[in-house]
Amino acid sequence: MGTAELSCASLEKLARDGQFKIAAVVTQPDKPRGRDLNLQPPPVKVLAQKLGLPVLQPPKARNEVFISELRAAKPDLIVVVAYGHILPQAILDLPRFGCLNVHTSLLPKYRGAAPIQWAIAEGESVTGVTIMKMDAGMDTGPILTQLSTAILPEDDSASLHDRLAGLGAQLLVETIPGYVSGKIQPAPQPEGASYAAKIKKEDGHINWNMGARMILNRMRAFRPWPGTFIFLKRDSESCLLKIWQANVMEQKGRAGEVLSADENGIIIACGENALRVTELQLEGGRRLHVREFLAGHSIKIGEMLK
Repeated sequence: MGTAELSCASLEKLARDGQFKIAAVVTQPDKPRGRDLNLQPPPVKVLAQKLGLPVLQPPKARNEVFISELRAAKPDLIVVVAYGHILPQAILDLPRFGCLNVHTSLLPKYRGAAPIQWAIAEGESVTGVTIMKMDAGMDTGPILTQLSTAILPEDDSASLHDRLAGLGAQLLVETIPGYVSGKIQPAPQPEGASYAAKIKKEDGHINWNMGARMILNRMRAFRPWPGTFIFLKRDSESCLLKIWQANVMEQKGRAGEVLSADENGIIIACGENALRVTELQLEGGRRLHVREFLAGHSIKIGEMLK
């Protein structure tokens, strides 16, 4: 059971491993996307069809017709990776070995919808993947196995997503045989849980009162979506300005104040230190190096950005 791109690595790994037979792939319904709102299949459906696997797309996991179809498939085990719906107890209880989840954090830290982004945003140096047995709670089930990886200074949510997807898939196929044979026993999660809420567009709005390092972490965490941005006021209009690349400078000023602006960067004071911005994008425009941006847009020293 999976929907997002994150799930594809696990599905492919299971499908190509001779130890397992996939009875069905469950994913969310096709959704309208793009300017013309044409129906687009989820990434997992595209992969499942390529692999020649049967696909179920219930409107909700609680749908009674779907639960009957799932029961008819007689699964020994259900694997859930970024499916996007909470499973009812009827599904959790259906397979004899229960339901396993691939979660992209080292539980109990960063339970919830966006563990990859918030681990970067909070300045973590290490994260990882957890294979857990699901229960009725939000990522509260007992742990089977975990695998850690460093969060590199150059990582953003896209690069870390791809690495964790691969690690999770590998750990999954290594864990299942030991789990079903009884060699790997689920262990309760330790204390110290934290929650990684779903990312909203407004999370990307820069608060200059934060320290420069924290803002830079959020830039990495929210790239490519929703990005980090401010609203540039010119005359009576306000336009969204995305900031794509920056680095920390040991300079001081009022939070949000432009300290300098030249072809080497726009230096903006933060709650602690400052950021030197080197790549920007006005809404509707293309990404520009600061040199190109300043050739067409005026940013004045002393200006307060919000």
